Amino acid sequence: MCNILQVSSSGFYKWLNRPQSNRDKKTAELSVLIRQEYENSHQTYGSPRITQVLNMKHKKVSRSYVARLMKKMNLKSKVRRKYKITTDSNHTYQTADNLLQRNFSANGLSQKWVSDITYIKTGCGWMYFTAVIDLADRKVIGWSFSNDMTAANTTVRALNAAIRNRGVKKGLIFHSDRGVQYACDEFKILLNETGIKQSMSRKGNCWDNAVAESFFKTLKAEFVYHRKFENREAAKIEIFRYIEGFYHPKRIHSSIGYRTPNEMELLHQQNEKLVA
Repeated sequence: MCNILQVSSSGFYKWLNRPQSNRDKKTAELSVLIRQEYENSHQTYGSPRITQVLNMKHKKVSRSYVARLMKKMNLKSKVRRKYKITTDSNHTYQTADNLLQRNFSANGLSQKWVSDITYIKTGCGWMYFTAVIDLADRKVIGWSFSNDMTAANTTVRALNAAIRNRGVKKGLIFHSDRGVQYACDEFKILLNETGIKQSMSRKGNCWDNAVAESFFKTLKAEFVYHRKFENREAAKIEIFRYIEGFYHPKRIHSSIGYRTPNEMELLHQQNEKLVA
């Protein structure tokens, strides 16, 4: 080693055994914390989210400094793939106007819900996953897993679950794309019976339903693409664990002030009690 570095053996061992400076110690401590939070996030957090977590839980640090250390440690967040549309908008059913207008904020629970459908590959074939998300806390409040794309087994089942879990408030908007599962009579009847206003994205405009699509991108990039599901039942169990064990209680979202969905839900519930 001394020959390679072209230094004397005494000089090399003096450098090796030198006392750490305070700056080196702080850098080493911070590096440990960064790696901890990176692993806690299932290796999904980049420097922005890790910086926020460190600032909330440990100490004030800059994003640029965290980014430099992450680069040095070769820590990279898992990259999202391009989202593929699952629903079929080529149908003759009447579609709804876009009431949401890309306003993805909500002052309270059950004001605005968004939904989408995606597919999950398993060893026994494809499985379809429908999710309903409350924009107020970004929580998945209703979902369904199915072997087919019928409305009864996808959108209707997921909406019924959301209604049971969170309840309907006057003026609630339900937004989705223009897929047949959302436009069909069976789904519209359920909306009308519960007094929910229907909203749909404009034709060919995926950004109108960005939050729902972003959830599926996150789910797949952070979890699904790194797993091989033996069958549909195994996929259901593991995705449920990801959502209830990590996404809701631990994953922070920049759109809700770097809080988790569970934290944001509690905050809205507390605010509702104060108003009442």
